[in-house]
Amino acid sequence: MKKKFRLKKSIVKRLKIAGVICAVFFAVFLFYRSQINSLKKIGYSEKASVNILFQFKKDYVLSIGENKTLNAAFESNDYEEKYLDQYSKIEYQNQEHLIKNINTLIKKGYSNADISMILAHGSDSDVSEFAERKKVNYLEEFFSLPYAKLKNYDRYVDYSNETGEDDETTVLAVNLDMDKETYKDAKVIKNFSTDMLVNKHRSLEKEFKPEDLVSIDEKYSSDDTQAGSRIAVNAFIKMYKAAKDEGYDLVINSSYRSYEEQEEICNMYRELYGDNYVLNYVAMPGFSEHQTGLAFDIGSRNSNIFAQSKEYEWIQKNAHKYGFIQRFPAKYEAITGFRSEPWHYRYVGKKIATYIYEHNISFEEYYVLFLDS
Repeated sequence: MKKKFRLKKSIVKRLKIAGVICAVFFAVFLFYRSQINSLKKIGYSEKASVNILFQFKKDYVLSIGENKTLNAAFESNDYEEKYLDQYSKIEYQNQEHLIKNINTLIKKGYSNADISMILAHGSDSDVSEFAERKKVNYLEEFFSLPYAKLKNYDRYVDYSNETGEDDETTVLAVNLDMDKETYKDAKVIKNFSTDMLVNKHRSLEKEFKPEDLVSIDEKYSSDDTQAGSRIAVNAFIKMYKAAKDEGYDLVINSSYRSYEEQEEICNMYRELYGDNYVLNYVAMPGFSEHQTGLAFDIGSRNSNIFAQSKEYEWIQKNAHKYGFIQRFPAKYEAITGFRSEPWHYRYVGKKIATYIYEHNISFEEYYVLFLDS
């Protein structure tokens, strides 16, 4: 008969104790995970949730609810408990040094509203640089405007002091680089898009060429040398047909010009009328919309003076329906930098053209409001 194996009582006791300890640890773990999950359910990350629990701030956080700035604070090594209430009242921005910059701005004496305004008007590097400067009073003078840029603050002040313009005009002008000399230090545009802005402060590379350049049939143009961006040409053809159906006869007199062709035009006018004329009335090479392939000089086959033609009256009321705007109206000469050109139309797409038409603004203004990043 085999002898039964029995554990010693001491070993049994130890196993029971170990089981109890494991059960306790497991219960604690489950409780801990439930606390983490309750925070995660309202939008806090795993890392933030852990730090919230370790710092005994769960009840406070739950009373606030989801808050991206708080989440960033508890994730950050720059978190300072004394600023906890302020973190929760500052609008979140996705910036690498968000909490560090908030701390610095609080120490400088900015209010929660001021800090939210500062964060909303610049990139991480812009805010970091601004945070280190002496405190600025009356931020709302410029930054109440959603399109104001933190990095342009000093330029806003200088331009406003120099010209006496109001805040809105100042921000618009500086964002368009109108505080700089024309044709100097221009921003270079490399990529084609139907909403690209080209003027005396924004230029195209010498090699720039529309990616979809096509020839324009003589049915729609004054000669067989005309060309343009396919999307703009197709839009013009639709506009031409609509006008034709109503008895009007449009024609494209000038369209795409290469950098070299614009250079030739400048030289021709320079020889005829001098440098001052070219500076004021002719776009320099690289600064002409014609190089985009999206701009057409439009005329009437029934009149030599387009601005006095029935076609001009029609296109004024209908161009936006086909994605075109009159690019250089007389009332916007101070903004566009170019004299009035009743014949110069630019394709920007129906959405933009319609907004510009309905709100009676220039393309530069639209660009600052919605396109400038």
